[in-house]
This record gives sequence, structure tokens and C-alpha cells, in this order.
Amino acid sequence: MKLVCGHVISKDALNKLSIQNKLKYPYCPLVPRDVLHRLLEGLQTADKNGYGDGQHHQGLLPESKPTPVVGIGLDSCVIPIRHGGLFLVQSTAFFYPLVDDPYVMGKIACANVLSDVYAMGAVEIDNMLMLLSTSNKMTDKERDTIMPLILQGFKECAEEAGTSVQGGQTVINPWLIVGGVATAVCTQNEIIIPENAIVGDVLVLTKPLGTQVAVNAHQWLENPDRWNRIKSVISEDDVRKAYQRAMNSMARLNKIGASLMHKYNAHACTDVTGFGLLGHAQNLAKHQKHDVSFVIHNLPIIAKMATISKACGNAFGLLQGTSAETSGGLLVVLPREQAAAYCKDIQAQEGYQAWIIGVVEKGGRTAKIIDKPRIIEVPAKDTEGELW
Repeated sequence: MKLVCGHVISKDALNKLSIQNKLKYPYCPLVPRDVLHRLLEGLQTADKNGYGDGQHHQGLLPESKPTPVVGIGLDSCVIPIRHGGLFLVQSTAFFYPLVDDPYVMGKIACANVLSDVYAMGAVEIDNMLMLLSTSNKMTDKERDTIMPLILQGFKECAEEAGTSVQGGQTVINPWLIVGGVATAVCTQNEIIIPENAIVGDVLVLTKPLGTQVAVNAHQWLENPDRWNRIKSVISEDDVRKAYQRAMNSMARLNKIGASLMHKYNAHACTDVTGFGLLGHAQNLAKHQKHDVSFVIHNLPIIAKMATISKACGNAFGLLQGTSAETSGGLLVVLPREQAAAYCKDIQAQEGYQAWIIGVVEKGGRTAKIIDKPRIIEVPAKDTEGELW
């Protein structure tokens, strides 16, 4: 089910989570980006030293010491701790079920929360909290079957990240919601403030696009009217495989990509989630110190999802960069001479590809996708018995 903001809520997920159509989600968890920015303006305040908007902060503290500060508008806040020398990096995220496996849903939710902190270059997470809402439409049996699996997936993903869940909040309301808070306490050299892109840099993406299309297409297998729109361009088996690829991608941590940003001198980073590739690229460009713009030429997309998008009249906005992603990849700004080695290192350590997708040019802190971007099918060809 595609909502007006572009986010996906899967009817299939709701049904198979044993709730039997008793849950209805009347709105999307994501406010449209331009509306969100307007709403948050009232929260943005400068501290006693005159900074707080996360931009161009060097020289604002006594003795002109460069102190990282990121406030509202980017992936995580970065706050100087009053004891000196340390910084709090923290973010929160939550959403509704979008896949039909409760355990995998827990993993996706945890990976999504962590990704915002990883986008700041912070890879050692000190603590996580879990936010969980069970539905009052569930029977006791449904609750006692589903919720432990979500908790287990979230917990195991946190452990994979090298951290643990030490608290949170659980409530009951009409909708099942899962998410959390990730916290890292860092020294300055553990953080990459996302504002230093320069002309000549390149853009790298660490996960393929198309998760929204894959989740929807899988749902349409049980909706004859919708399936008839795409059955001439893709088989049922290919839809199921794309869905498995999407779940695998969404549940995968961005930790290695974040760690390698330090090795290869990344200048900025964001993660690609609900506002789509273009929306997050535009937001990142807006926060740069220099007069630069991002130009995207290549779109790595889960195999056959671009074909589905075209068959639907580009309704998803996939080729325009506006298709929502969940727990998407890092969009990293790197020096041109470092980018290929960064991608090669990710593949060596993770076994997954990363792609150079664009360039940084002189401009007015904007981002765009060229009219006819190159579509990179991921994977380029199917291998029997392998997902990617």
C-alpha cells in the first residue's frame, strides 16, 4: 500500500502478522520532507556560543576550537557533553510492519535505527533502547507469538552491531509499531560531520534502491487487479526473489561502510530512507559549507524493480529518486581518488557491492538526478542458489 508521502505499508505484512485485517494504519509515519522542515524550525535554537544548527561551526567556540555540532535536520544529533572532549551522537526511528516475518521485521527496525548514527561515522554504539507498540486488536495468542519474534530480531541485530538493548518503552495502541534509539559517546575523531563536500568529490551508494517496489510487488501477488499490471514484465518467482533481496538488504547493517568512511577520508554522509535517494541527497547538499551541488548519474536498483516501476507509469518515483527506502544504504561523499578503493574494500569485507553514482559540482547546495540516468541491475545476473 503506497501512501501519499511515498512510504509503503504492506497489507500482506499486516495479514501475515496474524492480525487478520484488524489493524488499519490511517497515516504514514513520515511527514513529507518540506513540511517536516517547517515544523522543526521552532525547535532549532542556538546555544550560548551561538551555534546549534549543525552548519559551519568551526571557530565559534572560545579559542576557535573546531567542535562538531549537528542539530535538527540531519540523521543524528551530535552534542558536546558538558564534561569536555566527548560528544553524544544519538538518533531515534520507528515505523509500522512492512514485511511478513516478525523476526526479520525486528532486525530491519534495529538496522534502520543504527544507520542514522553510522551516517555520522560513529560505529561503536554504547546503548540502544527499543520502542515497541503492540496492537490492542491482537488476541493474546497473536501478541505472545509475534512480539517475542520482533524482540528477538531487534536484539540479535543489536548484538551483531556490538551493542545491546538496555531499556525502552512498550505501549498498547491500535497499531503495531517498532523502532528504537541508538546512542554513541564519541571523541571528535570518531565523528564525520557531514558538511565538507568539495568540487570534484564523488557520491557512493552502499545498498541498491528499490525496496519499496519489491515489497509492493510481493503484496500484489495476492491482489489480481494489481498483479495484472505487472505480470507481463516479471514472473512470480522473480517477484519473490526481489522481495527476499529487499529483506536481506534492509536487515543488513551499515557498520562496515561507516567504518571505512574514516579510512578513505569521507567528506559527508547520509543514509537513504523514507525521503528517497534524491530527497536525502538534497538535504545533505543543503548542509554543505561550500557552494556545491550533487549530480547523480547512476541508479543501482534491485534487479527488475526498474522494469516494474516503468510498467506502473513510474508511480513509485524510483527512477526519479523519490521512492521511499527503508534501512537503505549510506550515501557517502568521498574524494574521487579514494572512492574506487572504498567500494572494493566494502565488497571484500561484506561481500556486497557499493557504487559510484554521481559527482560533486560547483552549485547552490542542491541535488539532482540527470534526465536519463544509467540503471544498474543488482545483481547483474541471477546465479542459481544465490540471492545476490
